[in-house]
Amino acid sequence: MATTSCSSPSSTFSKLISIPNHSSNPTFLPLLRCNNLVSTSFGLISIRLFDRSQSSVKHIVKNAITTDSPTISFSKIQNCTLSSTKPTILVSEKLGDAGVELLKQFGNVDCSYDLSPAELCSKISQCAALIVRSGTKVTREVFEAHKEGLRAGVGIDNVDLQAATEFGCLVVNAPTANTIAAAEHGIALLAAMARNVAQADASLKAGKWQRNKYVGLSLVGKTLAVMGFGKVGSEVARRAKGLGMHVIAHDPYAPADRARAIGADLVSFEQAIATADFISLHMPLTSNTSKLFNDETFGKMKKGVRIINVARGGVIDEDALVRALDSGVVAQEPPPKDSKLVQHENVIVTPHLGASTKEAQEGVAIEMAEAVIGALRGELSSTAINAPMVLSELAPYVVLAEKLGRIAVQLVAGSGIKSVKGNDHKRHHRAISNSFINIVNADYIAKEKGLRIREEKLLSDSPPESTPVHSIRVRIANVQSKFESALSETGSEISIEGKVKDGIPMLTCIGSFDVDVSLEGNIILCRQVDQPGIVGRVGTLLGQHNVNVSFMSAGRTVQRKKAIMAIGVDEEPDKDTLKKIGEVPAVEELVFLKL
Repeated sequence: MATTSCSSPSSTFSKLISIPNHSSNPTFLPLLRCNNLVSTSFGLISIRLFDRSQSSVKHIVKNAITTDSPTISFSKIQNCTLSSTKPTILVSEKLGDAGVELLKQFGNVDCSYDLSPAELCSKISQCAALIVRSGTKVTREVFEAHKEGLRAGVGIDNVDLQAATEFGCLVVNAPTANTIAAAEHGIALLAAMARNVAQADASLKAGKWQRNKYVGLSLVGKTLAVMGFGKVGSEVARRAKGLGMHVIAHDPYAPADRARAIGADLVSFEQAIATADFISLHMPLTSNTSKLFNDETFGKMKKGVRIINVARGGVIDEDALVRALDSGVVAQEPPPKDSKLVQHENVIVTPHLGASTKEAQEGVAIEMAEAVIGALRGELSSTAINAPMVLSELAPYVVLAEKLGRIAVQLVAGSGIKSVKGNDHKRHHRAISNSFINIVNADYIAKEKGLRIREEKLLSDSPPESTPVHSIRVRIANVQSKFESALSETGSEISIEGKVKDGIPMLTCIGSFDVDVSLEGNIILCRQVDQPGIVGRVGTLLGQHNVNVSFMSAGRTVQRKKAIMAIGVDEEPDKDTLKKIGEVPAVEELVFLKL
C-alpha cells in the first residue's frame, strides 16, 4: 500500500465516495452527514407547483427534499466549506496530477493505493470523499463503516449502488472526459479485426509469412450495429460513417433525431444483431444486460459477424462466445489466465485500454476533482448516477421546495402521515422519522415508511413570466397547526406558498395572509391585532435579549383587523424571550421557525 499523504478526519463535512462507471471513469458518492432528526408525522400533504413552461420543470419537486430543522440537507452542505477544518479526500487509485492538485486546493488529499477491504472501511470513516476507479470494490460494508446510517437496485460494476442510495450517498461520475478515447479505441479494434492485424503480427513474429491466411475485409459498405447509443456509442457511429460504413443502432432510450443527425438508423435489437457485419457494444452492465449476448443471440447473427466490446465483459456469455467462434458464427475484462476466449486465434483483447490516452487520463482527473469539490460544496450535480438531475435554472426552486417543507413540518402539531400528494410534480417528505434523508434516498425512505406519493400538474392563471415556475404551494391536510393563521380559509389544512424572486426563495403566503419573507436564517411568525406600535414593541424585546433582527415583514387581510408579522432573526430566541413576545397584548399567537 502506497500512501503519499495523511490527513486529519473531518467530522463536519458531507461524506463522499467516488466510484467508476464504464471505461474506468471515476464516480463519486457524497455521504451527506446530518444530526439526529426529529421524528414527526402528519396527514395528507399537497404540493402545488404552478408551472410556467409545461416541459422544462418536469423534475423540480421530484428533486426537492424537505427537511426538518436540525438536519443538513444536500443543498445545505455548502455550510461545510465554511469550517476551519478542511475535508479529507481519499484517493484509492492512481489519479492524474492535475486532478490531485485541484483537490489539494480544496481539502487534504490522502492518496492510499491497494487498500484491503478492512483498510478501506477504516479510512473512509475519517474522510469526506473517496475517489476510486474500477479496481476498488465499494461494498455495503464501506457505507456501514460511516456509522451514520448509510443503508439499497442495481449498481455500477464495483459499487453497491443500492446501498449507496439507501444511505443517502450521492454517486457522481466523470462521464465525458474519456468519451473520445474510448470511441477511438473501439474504432482501432474494429479496423484491426477487419484486417487481422493482431493475428498477422503474431504470425510474422513467429517466423511465418501467411499473407493468404490473413486476407481482411473492407469496411466500406459494411453494416455496423452500435448497441448502446450514448456518448461513446454515438462517437463510434460518427467515426464509422467517416469510414464509409452503414450504421444502425439500438438503444431504447436514445432519441431518433439524435441518431439521424449522425446518420444512423435506430432499429430493434433483433434487427440490429441479424443484419450487422460488425457489432460494437456500448451498453452498461446491469441485471438486464448481463450475458445478453448468449447462445440464442449468437444464433441469430450473420455468419462471420465481428463483435467489438469496449463496454463491459459481463454483457457477453464467454462460453457461448467461444462456441460461436469455434462454429464460425463469430469471427472478440480481466479474464482468467487460462481463458479459452483470450487464447482463441480469432480474438483480439486489450487490458481495459478504452480510456488510456494521456489526454483522456488528464481530462478525467480534472473532471473528477471538479465533481468531488462541487458535491462537497452542496452543488446539484448534472452527472449524478443515483440522484435526480437538476437543471441550473431550476436549482433555486429545489431550495424553495426544501425550505417550504421545513416550515410546513414545523407548523404541524400532532401525528399521522398517510400519503403525500404533489400537485404538478412530486413530493415533500422529511421529519417523518429519525432516518437520514437527502436528495439521494428520499424516494427509498418514502416507500420504506409506506408513504403514498401522487403527482399532479397545475398551470398558473397568472400572466406569463420569464421564470420556469410561478410558485410552489404546500398543503398538509387532516392535522392540527401550531400556528392557526397558517390554516387555509376552510380551516382544514395548513397552507403555505412560496416563489423565487431574483434567485432568492421567498415565502409569499401563509394561510390566507400574503407576506413577502426571505427564507433565510430563522423566522418568528406573529399574528396580532393590526395597530400601531406592535413592530416597535416586539423589536425592543428582541433587542433587550440580544437577538439581532435581520428583517421584518407584515401582511394583513383587512386594515385594522388581523395581521401577520414575520421577523427574521440571526439568533434563536430563548423560551423566555418568546414568552414575553407572546404576552404583548395585541399578539394573539406566535411560532419560531428554524430554517
